[in-house]
Amino acid sequence: MEPLLQAEHITICYNGKPVVKDVSFNVDAGEILGVVGESGSGKSTIIKAVMGLLGGGGMVTEGDIWYKGRNVVDMPSEELRKILGPEIGMVFQDCKAALCPIRTVGAQIYESISEHERVTKKQVYERAGEVMQKIGLTDPQRIMDSYPFELSGGMNQRVGICAAMMMKPALLLADEPTSALDVTVQAQVIREMKLMRETYGTAMILVTHNIGVVKAMADRVLVLQNGEMRDYGPTDCVLNHPENAYTKKLMDSVLHLRRNA
Repeated sequence: MEPLLQAEHITICYNGKPVVKDVSFNVDAGEILGVVGESGSGKSTIIKAVMGLLGGGGMVTEGDIWYKGRNVVDMPSEELRKILGPEIGMVFQDCKAALCPIRTVGAQIYESISEHERVTKKQVYERAGEVMQKIGLTDPQRIMDSYPFELSGGMNQRVGICAAMMMKPALLLADEPTSALDVTVQAQVIREMKLMRETYGTAMILVTHNIGVVKAMADRVLVLQNGEMRDYGPTDCVLNHPENAYTKKLMDSVLHLRRNA
């Protein structure tokens, strides 16, 4: 079977300067790919390219990104918008910044769902409530009626995760989805995202600095440094038995606490 998503030797430039250079990887249906590396290594840039969200000056200058046999690099924006949400979901690193500050959370979630489905506001609120409770938001009605600035950073992050999960996309792109959450909520979110994979066969690209999250979730790992591939393979091999010098340094930098007797 062909991969759900396939990146072939992609180079991404901003204003002519390459920030991702000759990177290739596959994501199979139901697979979780972890993307790790230091800040500025190009992790977030790659998933923004999949979404067509590189912004002004950003462009895939070489290579192709195939989703279900269609090249998203050359896809017209109208066609790409039809698959963003129902087929490819996105959890942003700062979900609060991605939300409109002068509209309620419920209004924004309803708008995003109704763009692709015929649903009532009541149906959307009920669906959102079910997902929110699974990831630790116990008062979904209040949250749906709130503005983003009335919620904490962690709550806004879980709202973003909820909105991305509600349409059960085939591929979920998650940019540091647990970075604003405390460890207890991180565990809840990880469990729910893994359950989403098990229930709906959702594949994921997980960008994170948290090696523990990668170990808990990812089937394969892509290691980047300065926009270039340093390692790529099964999670156990890459993280526990690294052969690349940079990957070894990255793993050695992970903090391990010891308790003296």
